[in-house]
Amino acid sequence: MESINYLDWSLLVLHKLDSTYESSKKIDDLLENFNTLFVDNSTDFKRIFDSNKALSGIVLDLDEDAEEIVKFVRETNPKIPIFILTEEDSSKLSLQILKLVNIVMNVFEDSTSFLSGQLELEVEKYMSSIKPIFFGKLMDYTHKFKYPWHTPGHAGGLMFMTNPIGKMMLDFYGENTLRSDLSISVPELGSLLDDEGPVKDAESNSARVFSADKTYYILNGTSSVNQVIWKGRVTKDNLAFVDRNCHKSLNYGMVITEAIPMYMIPRRNNLGIIGPVKLEEFTKEYIDKIIQNNPKLTEEQKKQKIKMSALTNSTYDGLCYNVNKIKEALNNNVENLHFDEAWYAYAKFHPIYKNHYAMTESDNFIEHPPIFASHSTHKLLGAFSQASMLHVKDGTKDKVDFVVFDEAYLMYGSTSPQYSMIASLDVSTAMMDFCGDKLMDETILNAIHFRKRIAKLNKEYASFNEWFFSLWQPEKVLYNGTLIDFEDVPDKYLLEHQECWTLDSDNNWHGFNDIEKNYVMLDPIKLTLKCPGLNVSGKYDEIGIPATILSNYIIDRGVVNEKTDTYSLLFLHSIGTTVTKQEALIKVLMDFKKDFDNNTPLKDIFPDLVSSYPEKYSTKGLKDHCLDMHNYIKESKLLELMDKAFQVIPKQELTPAEASREVFRGNIEHLPLKDCMNRTAGVIVVPYPPGIPVLMGGERIDEASKSILNFLLAREEFERVFPGYFSDIHGIEAFNDEDGVRRFHTMVIKN
Repeated sequence: MESINYLDWSLLVLHKLDSTYESSKKIDDLLENFNTLFVDNSTDFKRIFDSNKALSGIVLDLDEDAEEIVKFVRETNPKIPIFILTEEDSSKLSLQILKLVNIVMNVFEDSTSFLSGQLELEVEKYMSSIKPIFFGKLMDYTHKFKYPWHTPGHAGGLMFMTNPIGKMMLDFYGENTLRSDLSISVPELGSLLDDEGPVKDAESNSARVFSADKTYYILNGTSSVNQVIWKGRVTKDNLAFVDRNCHKSLNYGMVITEAIPMYMIPRRNNLGIIGPVKLEEFTKEYIDKIIQNNPKLTEEQKKQKIKMSALTNSTYDGLCYNVNKIKEALNNNVENLHFDEAWYAYAKFHPIYKNHYAMTESDNFIEHPPIFASHSTHKLLGAFSQASMLHVKDGTKDKVDFVVFDEAYLMYGSTSPQYSMIASLDVSTAMMDFCGDKLMDETILNAIHFRKRIAKLNKEYASFNEWFFSLWQPEKVLYNGTLIDFEDVPDKYLLEHQECWTLDSDNNWHGFNDIEKNYVMLDPIKLTLKCPGLNVSGKYDEIGIPATILSNYIIDRGVVNEKTDTYSLLFLHSIGTTVTKQEALIKVLMDFKKDFDNNTPLKDIFPDLVSSYPEKYSTKGLKDHCLDMHNYIKESKLLELMDKAFQVIPKQELTPAEASREVFRGNIEHLPLKDCMNRTAGVIVVPYPPGIPVLMGGERIDEASKSILNFLLAREEFERVFPGYFSDIHGIEAFNDEDGVRRFHTMVIKN
């Protein structure tokens, strides 16, 4: 039992207090060599079982609760050994339950040592069975206590023992972290780059679990996953059809491959939330039109088929596409289909997402090209940061030559892979394979509870004619033929019926008036919190709370959101989110409301902001500050300018690759944005929010695309009016010019 003691795992024993002395003594002797947790009632048993995952087995008295407990355990854990102890007759156990338990033993029928040995064998089989493929081998190798005469240089942590600073690091991370940080020289663990051994087995297992034909582990982030996909399938002058709402790594993919891009334009609603691309944009007629209207293409190039079509799924606010609808619309008119599902790796594990993820298994009746999916396994599953997966599904006719594709993979793979990152991908896979459906059930239900809680609070405050925050979600749901309030729909119904979350123009809570039927759904675990200030029809409220102020407030109080828009914040309700975590967010929202209503002085709310800009903020309260910014946003028409900017695709003077070459040749000028009219952008310009390029390298700022310049200059002016609220805009540098005025600057190609 040494390995189990080492891991400090225990048997959970349900033993009733009214048992005979002889029986209790026999059980004590039987379990003497095991770590044990004893309870005497089913309520405590269930509580401990749910909260303690370091259990190596279950031991139950044979009584009237045994069948119920066995079913309860098997709902969550299909493998853990269950032992039924009896003194006499076991006939009361049904055939169904007998199939679910491992051993039924009469404690008086054999020697204690023999029965204990049987328990030990079952426990060891269980502990072995749940070890993930690669991580199990890594643990085994680490526990062989070998002397490393290879890289890495810290030699399993020995180097850190030679210095007090190193010892500090060793103590913080722990010895196992460093002992398992190994070199590629270790043959027992296989090779990530050569695709052999336990690493290969782990990747093959991930392909099975995620319903792919092949899966690659990639250790330098999903940015590299995206570029591997493009490098392996796209080359110079190929045509690409790309969601404008894409991660910058896809834009860099077009630079590296020298593809010629054309763009799908995502919709936006009046709240500024990024919506889906129109379904018609995937049709052959639409694609042919944008190819024929592209002035950069020669007549010969216009005869090409689209080499790669790329779409972000889900969007940043949790809108998920019906992948089968897209396949049907495309009708195999592109050669490769890429779904960037960085934030969406869990979709396969719950029926609520049926047909809405790249590797969907319900597509055999639809002809499609090879499909590629990028998963940031580290974002919303359990991998370490930068540990990602690339999944491939062969086309119904066209198959991927993986020998060729491997060459692209090798270009981005380090010859010194971090084995702990590989192990974390392996473990994430094993966890979801083990009980992913149960984990997602709990996660979605918890998110539903939170959504209902906010809706009820909002309604309660409204009954006193007061404001509160709300969530971007259905206000009413069709239940038993009647539209009823979201918070009154049974949890189980919301959990099991996808149509509750599907966007529909007849129940337009979402603000996308022309949405197609059964095309897009809202992910229940992506929570977009709406601040007072702007409603879904585009009308401004008298009271407004810009989201950037709320974001700063909650961060200072220990709650950090994922994304901040103008009047909304995104929170990710991931696996493991607790009620305590939910309550912390609700409490801080209520605290903000209290400070707003009391107009608490800003010096008490944001002391650093006030000390940095006393002339602007020292006399203001929180309500004053919110209303000042809200009124400025209204009067400056900042959101209207943003909306116009994102409806324009500027003229493409150069491809992204051609523009990049000019930048690296130094054939550029650094100019204030105000002087960039009739100039060609050198680099991609991406404002956050919303995180979509307004300019790609090589695109021209002219009269037709002036709305982009107007929006960026409006953002620049906003920062001068509200110092301390500075933008995150990729491709823009902000600093004071010689006249002392803070301005945006960017790179443009020399004329």
